[in-house]
Amino acid sequence: MTRFIHDQFAKQYLTELLTPYGQVETSKDITAEVRQIDVLFIPSPQPTQSLEILGLLGRMATNYAIFEPFRNAVTKSEIRSCMGKLFDIHADIERQSNRNNTRINEAELPRLWIFSPTASVELLTSFNTTVDEENWSKGIYFLGEGLKTVIIAIHQLPSTPETLFLRILGKGKVQRQAVEELEAIPKNSPFLSHIVQLVHDLIAVLSARQRQEQDIDKDDQELIMKLSEIYQQQLEELKKQGLQEGLQEGRQEGIERERRAMIESIMQVRFGEVDSELAAIIDFLIAMTREEFTPLLLQSSREELLARFAK
Repeated sequence: MTRFIHDQFAKQYLTELLTPYGQVETSKDITAEVRQIDVLFIPSPQPTQSLEILGLLGRMATNYAIFEPFRNAVTKSEIRSCMGKLFDIHADIERQSNRNNTRINEAELPRLWIFSPTASVELLTSFNTTVDEENWSKGIYFLGEGLKTVIIAIHQLPSTPETLFLRILGKGKVQRQAVEELEAIPKNSPFLSHIVQLVHDLIAVLSARQRQEQDIDKDDQELIMKLSEIYQQQLEELKKQGLQEGLQEGRQEGIERERRAMIESIMQVRFGEVDSELAAIIDFLIAMTREEFTPLLLQSSREELLARFAK
């Protein structure tokens, strides 16, 4: 399902954004029962970069946080489930505090941030949410302070640089516009180049599913078209730069780096990690076109891939 693809993208995306600022765990198991938190973030006392670059997401990451992104509009049941996971984490912290004979600081308990592409008035009202547009932004809804839970209705966020990294997790027109804005940012930051690459990886997976006539909805079809256009523009820019500077070798290395990052990302989604055996066949895949290696990676089992490129 495309929902799984977007879930994996959201986890990788948030991990890439937040890693410079603290400890990030994805699919974090909690002990009350077999349930998982999408992204658990513990800020570093001395982050390597300023959180300001992340805008509103950076403000959310100033303290211990749980992030739960949803591809489709979140439901009441899903919100309650997320809150249950939050309270399990709180209970675990309280148990540790009791064992260590220390006092819990309420301000240091993790807060839950639920990212939903849309949210109805009826849903928000049912949880008695409030807004704080003076300190935050339109589209951000707080539950009671003791509940430590916030719902972000991404489609309501203003189209400003401060909300860009949140709107990337939206849907439809909101997401496509955010992708365009992301591409317009100067690419001289290695940090940002990794984020752009994750967005590009999304096109590889969605395009392959479209060619297989699988469950691609209208929003994803339009996103594929936009990402394809941007991807081709970037390859053309690499080619022009290589020709203008007379650096044919450098141009080719740039293209190969993009392909390598895309291949590794798809392998991680399919197989969980890129071990030494999978890493050994990446060079063979890079020699193929994106249209050739993408469906091969998505349709083949690990054993089939290794057998195909066995020496």
